[in-house]
Amino acid sequence: MIHIPVQRLNSDLPLPKYAKAGDAGADLLANEDVTLLPRGGRALVGTGIAIAIPQGYAGFVQPRSGLALRHGVTCLNTPGLIDSGYRDELKVLLINTDPEETYEVARGDRIAQLVIQRVEEVSWLEAEALDETERGQGGFGHSGR
Repeated sequence: MIHIPVQRLNSDLPLPKYAKAGDAGADLLANEDVTLLPRGGRALVGTGIAIAIPQGYAGFVQPRSGLALRHGVTCLNTPGLIDSGYRDELKVLLINTDPEETYEVARGDRIAQLVIQRVEEVSWLEAEALDETERGQGGFGHSGR
């Protein structure tokens, strides 16, 4: 287990937490009320916290499946990448894909999940050619339906 320092910026809301033991994503809460209009209404929603992710790790902001299923609300730019050096407020870019209904985000609502993962730093080695694989150069849709 790694420890992630959390700074409350302007919020008295609970810190991110896992809904159930063994969950990969900790819930992020909205620190403000926001209205998402139908047909693509979007907003950058503050969480009221900043975190210090250790070097060698990154945070990935993921949508909540229930919001997407029941209301058509999801995250843009997903997964949102939080680098280990970032220290500003965590914000979630939400979009309402519902064609008719406005969605009201209330302060304290669970709006996204944060997954912390180890990431490897790589060095890039220029090569004249790459090794052959069964897949080869097949791209989008290449492996079938």
